[in-house]
Amino acid sequence: MGAPPRILAFSGSTREGSFNRLLLKAAAKGARDAGAEVTEIDLRDHPLPLFDEDVERARGAPEAARRLKELFLAHAGLLVASPEYNSSVSGVLKNAIDWVSRPAPGEASLACFRGKVAALLSASPGSLGGLRGLAALRSILGNIGVLVLPDQVAVPQAREAFLEDGSLKDGKRQAAAEGVGASLARLLARLAP
Repeated sequence: MGAPPRILAFSGSTREGSFNRLLLKAAAKGARDAGAEVTEIDLRDHPLPLFDEDVERARGAPEAARRLKELFLAHAGLLVASPEYNSSVSGVLKNAIDWVSRPAPGEASLACFRGKVAALLSASPGSLGGLRGLAALRSILGNIGVLVLPDQVAVPQAREAFLEDGSLKDGKRQAAAEGVGASLARLLARLAP
């Protein structure tokens, strides 16, 4: 049996007490239970300036972008919990994608994304659970070479959806979130050489 699939798990929200970070933990648990090695990161630990090609040309990629890119390169799968901001993805998530997508000298275009597999989740205080933001993220990732699993989880009314321990009150939703992580882990294991 080969090495376990490696999954990078992160949320597009940097807010303390983020519903999306809570949801991400459930999916990460499912991935681990299915045999994956999951690296959970907080985008707050990788502070990036707004992407600007002039800055990149003058100074190169910021150190935080280089460290984040190394993490992307080292993982075959992406587990992303994305909040919905004004019917789309958060600025911090889009900015991270933009910086990581930039090729280093001699590197293939979109090396951090091409051939990766992603699973998506969202939690939102609204009634749609962040579905519009997931559609936008699915489009972004698909256009840069990421295979995005069709199954996703969107948790509406997120303020009332979680228990004190961070798990979901609704056992079916908890199982669905864990299932998305497990599906990603199983597919990556099947795709591994």
